[in-house]
Amino acid sequence: MEQYNRDEMYKRTVNLYMEANPNPNSLKFVANYMLVAEGASYDFPDPESAQDAPLALELFKFDFVTRVFYMSNFVTVTKSSEFEWAEVQDKIRRLITTHLQEDKPLLNEENEALETSENSEETESISLENRIKNVLDEYVKPAVEMDGGAIQFHSFDNGVVKVLLQGACSGCPSSTITLKSGIENLLKSMVPEVKEVLAEGV
Repeated sequence: MEQYNRDEMYKRTVNLYMEANPNPNSLKFVANYMLVAEGASYDFPDPESAQDAPLALELFKFDFVTRVFYMSNFVTVTKSSEFEWAEVQDKIRRLITTHLQEDKPLLNEENEALETSENSEETESISLENRIKNVLDEYVKPAVEMDGGAIQFHSFDNGVVKVLLQGACSGCPSSTITLKSGIENLLKSMVPEVKEVLAEGV
């Protein structure tokens, strides 16, 4: 009679497919179930930032991985431009699939907090910030997430909106064009107080 390894029997069923995005050095690895809480995103630009993120830490052991990003049901991995995806994508896919099949955590428990902008006192500028956030949430975030990245409101001051670009959007050649021709124009038309949109930390 054929014998089964007990661990094999209890492995989670994981279907993982790859999706390209506008950043040629980033690839989106999409799972068949949610990996982190709805609306939460976690960006790891280097191994130091991934100390509480076991999967990201494992991925950083590959010398070609330069950034890891978690959101919804996907992990976006950014590689060094010295490597071709054909050389490395299967290694990344295998590592992520095995990690998920064995039901290992993506995050240590203390790090499982939703990344949100800080709370401030109620002022008129807060309601203006909320209008800006609503436009970003409704019109911009879904498109950015489809491309394997995320955009978060950072600050609003003197007509200038600053946003954080994460995942595939960080370092993407087309992100500056998208920011100026798409996001800035949209915000200016929907929130007249907005004069300019800048990416923070890119």
